[in-house]
Amino acid sequence: MSIVPEGKLIWGIQLPVQSLTESKREPWELAGTVHDMVSAAQAVEAAGGSFVGVCDHIAIPDNDYARHMSSQWFDPISTLAYVAAKTSTVRVLSTVFIAPYRHPLLSAKQFMTLDHLSGGRTIVGVGAGHVEAEFEALGIDFASRGELLNESIDAMRDAFANEHAHFTGKFFDYKNVTLAPRPVQQPVPIWVGGSKKPALRRVAERGDGWIPQGSPRSQMQGLVDFIRAHRDKVRPGAPIDLGWLPEWIYMGTPFFEDDHRRSITGSADKIAESLRYAKTLGCNVLHVNFRSRSAEEYCDQIAAFGRDVFPLVES
Repeated sequence: MSIVPEGKLIWGIQLPVQSLTESKREPWELAGTVHDMVSAAQAVEAAGGSFVGVCDHIAIPDNDYARHMSSQWFDPISTLAYVAAKTSTVRVLSTVFIAPYRHPLLSAKQFMTLDHLSGGRTIVGVGAGHVEAEFEALGIDFASRGELLNESIDAMRDAFANEHAHFTGKFFDYKNVTLAPRPVQQPVPIWVGGSKKPALRRVAERGDGWIPQGSPRSQMQGLVDFIRAHRDKVRPGAPIDLGWLPEWIYMGTPFFEDDHRRSITGSADKIAESLRYAKTLGCNVLHVNFRSRSAEEYCDQIAAFGRDVFPLVES
């Protein structure tokens, strides 16, 4: 299922405050509030954005691998439900829900309820996970995470589509169970996150969309081409909403030096010209990030993007 109209482009953000990992947060978010997070979601809705996202970790290990990750990661389902209640039209996306951490019946029930409560605004974004010690703390085999994710996607699809769910696989085996409330939309879109070859194959084989993670602009065309070529082998003609995560965006004269966060700054025309690369790639979903010094400036940047930049990107 594609949620993007033919020939169109949509955009959205990962919400601030809900995660404080160092590579994504701005300093003001350390004292950010739930009100700030909701205001950003409402700003995206008012600016014509299509989705807002919340990411997922359960228990961050105290080790060198996770030293930049922080301990604050809001639970995605409860947070998205709260945000959905404070908005009207914007879709709510898990970016990404680490499905191997949960039984697929639990995951399906959570997302079905979210979709029912939000009036059909859910996008299920899933990923395999990458923090090995977190898997160990949860008692889950890290090496099996790819297979677990594949089965979870298949099992959730069945539960979304059929009130009487059943599934037989290597890790999960059940039958004659029923799940309600039912999702409003059919089918429920499932976007797959990740930029390594196993994730790209998973997008092509099972995904309604792709959420790229950390892929530089120079590598994007090869990744998109790989997804399409593999899709054509296993699911010819299947629609896939292809995402692109461009550099950070700041409209106006930047207040920062260009650091490890590669940025696009300046006028609306300049930023729009850079973002039109999405069309060259053949991507139809923009996952955008904005630089800011406060919650108010963050919302101002969202408003300016929707008003001044995005119409030029589409033109």
